Amino acid sequence: VQLQASGGGLVQAGDSLRVSCVASGRTNNPYFMGWFRQAPGKDLEFVAAISYSGDRTYYADSPQGRFTISRGDPKNTMYLQIHSLKPEDTAVYYCAAKISLKNYEPGYSREYGYDYWGQGTQVTVSS
Repeated sequence: VQLQASGGGLVQAGDSLRVSCVASGRTNNPYFMGWFRQAPGKDLEFVAAISYSGDRTYYADSPQGRFTISRGDPKNTMYLQIHSLKPEDTAVYYCAAKISLKNYEPGYSREYGYDYWGQGTQVTVSS
């Protein structure tokens, strides 16, 4: 499967932005999906994850409350809504997927928990 992230750009602090991820190829498989981000000079960081059904969502402890993950229809699409953007949200946002019907995957917040990765979309927040 191929993952294509999009929707990034240059925004101002306080704005909201929605980034998207579309899976193509073997879309008949169920995918547990997640978002990670990597800021300049920093390690890859887990942001949020969502089960195939969309019934279960998981978020990083920090930052809290400003991110909303969701799935589209069809379920090969995934979104991350970011509210009240801050300069520290500047990063490349990556989507990832793992073939799974489960509502919980033990590696959901880890890079090794996913088998497929998109190329990332750049989000830059100006102050």
